[in-house]
Amino acid sequence: MDMYNVIIRPLITEKGTHQSSRLNAYAFEVHRDANKAQIKVAVEKIYQVKVMDVRTANRKGKPRNSGAHHNTTKAWKKAVVVLDDVHHIDLF
Repeated sequence: MDMYNVIIRPLITEKGTHQSSRLNAYAFEVHRDANKAQIKVAVEKIYQVKVMDVRTANRKGKPRNSGAHHNTTKAWKKAVVVLDDVHHIDLF
């Protein structure tokens, strides 16, 4: 898998902003088939930083109703990447 297809987008939330300032941890939406090693390599190459730890979570799609139709939103994978103390990512 190409490293530019591993990371889909950074997740900019209140919790993510707090984690980036306090814990030096950044959240990303990643490809569902990507493993921790691929995520680590992709973040290191794209942002030129040193990754210390990668935590992942598979997020289920939520049920949604549209009239008589019952659908779900898409399932996705979240990765929280902890960086070395001397590195940071400017997402804003």
